[in-house]
Amino acid sequence: MTEIKDRIAAASGPEEPSGPPALGLVGWLRWTWRQLTSMKTALVLLFLLALGAVPGSLVPQTPIDPIKVSDFLAAHKTLGPLYDKLGLFDVYKSAWFSAIYLLLFISLIGCVVPRLSVYVKGLRARPPKPPRNLNRLPGYQRFELAEAGDVIEVATRELRKRRFRVQSYDGAVGAERGYLREAGNLLFHFSLILALVGVAWGSLFGYRGTVLVVVGNGFSNSVAQYDDFTPGRAFSGDDDLPPFSLTVKDFEAKFQEDGPQKGAAREFKAQLDYQQTPDAPEKSYLLEVNHPLKLDGSSVYLLGHGYAPRVTVKDGQGNVAFSGPAPFLPQDSNFSSFGVIKAPDARPETLGFEGFFLPTAYIGPNGPVSVFPDDLNPELVMTGYYGRPRPETGKPESVYQLDKSKLTQFQQNGDKWRLQLAPGQSAQLPDKAGSITFDGYSRWVKLQISHTPGTGLALAGISLAILGLMGSLFVHPRRTWVRVREEDGRTVVEVAGLDRGPERGLGDEIQAITTALKPASSSTQEQP
Repeated sequence: MTEIKDRIAAASGPEEPSGPPALGLVGWLRWTWRQLTSMKTALVLLFLLALGAVPGSLVPQTPIDPIKVSDFLAAHKTLGPLYDKLGLFDVYKSAWFSAIYLLLFISLIGCVVPRLSVYVKGLRARPPKPPRNLNRLPGYQRFELAEAGDVIEVATRELRKRRFRVQSYDGAVGAERGYLREAGNLLFHFSLILALVGVAWGSLFGYRGTVLVVVGNGFSNSVAQYDDFTPGRAFSGDDDLPPFSLTVKDFEAKFQEDGPQKGAAREFKAQLDYQQTPDAPEKSYLLEVNHPLKLDGSSVYLLGHGYAPRVTVKDGQGNVAFSGPAPFLPQDSNFSSFGVIKAPDARPETLGFEGFFLPTAYIGPNGPVSVFPDDLNPELVMTGYYGRPRPETGKPESVYQLDKSKLTQFQQNGDKWRLQLAPGQSAQLPDKAGSITFDGYSRWVKLQISHTPGTGLALAGISLAILGLMGSLFVHPRRTWVRVREEDGRTVVEVAGLDRGPERGLGDEIQAITTALKPASSSTQEQP
């Protein structure tokens, strides 16, 4: 038995391997490219891009507000470091978001280029010949004529009048229209590529920064003068910044004074003097919300405003330890503004203050508050701290936060010491530590200076995307045939049509073409 099995195996030859053949490296690369450039993958990547942008609006971002990021890290000891490792504090520069962006870019190019070549071939091709059995098509009419006459010529003129591209065949006419539908699809996908290029261009060569400027002070366009600055990846420093400068001469704010919307903002205006270059003549501009100042490709926007109390602090030795405006940040719609004043050079003890500036102060049961955003009754309400002088470390500190870890709050008669000052009033600090004077107040404005070179390209991409989407939705590709033939000694005319998209009005058009052809010759009878 064993000998017989061996003979059968030898006669059958070598055993063929089971299963599909191995793809190999080239095969796997081709398969990966087909998957990446498929429309399904492009849609998935587009969804992932939109999903990946969600943390950018929910989680504090370092380029926009690094202080909030620091506060988040301090408040969430476990979640904060995890977010940091995942790049959620700078989503749009993270490796995973960039990977999605680049893969979507490649996928769209891989989708559009092959389809473009197919579309060009289809555009140059002739309308197809009529099928053998026209009566199987969804739109169909058939009638008989006494003689053929010039039916083909009349059909050609009628179809061309209806914007068909016509091709004559032996006893028949083939017509086709709706080529712009595929052109709309291609334009839509090309516009997405254009928008991505515009966004990438702006992120590479653009920049954005914000600065708080007290009225009467100036700003020069250099990185050192920004409060926060977000450069593009290809940004190389001050050499890429246009050398303009500006001064905030005045600021005016108007609020609703009565009615249910009392206190609502009505008008913000900042009067600027600016120079495009150091040698250029000085010009004036009225800066308003949504009316930015354009300077050498950069735009200056008015983002916000507030109050900056002017304070003079003298130490225990009678020397001026601080003098000038200190910007306070609004905390509510009535501009109750919180801020700090630091006097680290005061001696023998360093001094610090924190509290509120109230533009329209009111002493209520819950303490001092502002009841209106305009400066109708301004007051400064603060508490003070003192501590031992500390050596300079060079570490940057926020001008809006007071580090009280090594400071002691002033006490008076066993209670916490507080002051409430109107403009022009002064207060002596406990234990002869010095004095503080509320000299007055100024307004400040928050400006955003941005340069986004790819905005026009991205806007053009979005506009073309809408145009392409309209073409793909409202253009209906359709094929129509007219054939004249002899059948049992009779002349039979067949008119048929086929929609290559959603069927809309096909039967009405076939009926209208049939009606136009009947007067071309004497009609006998119509057969459905």
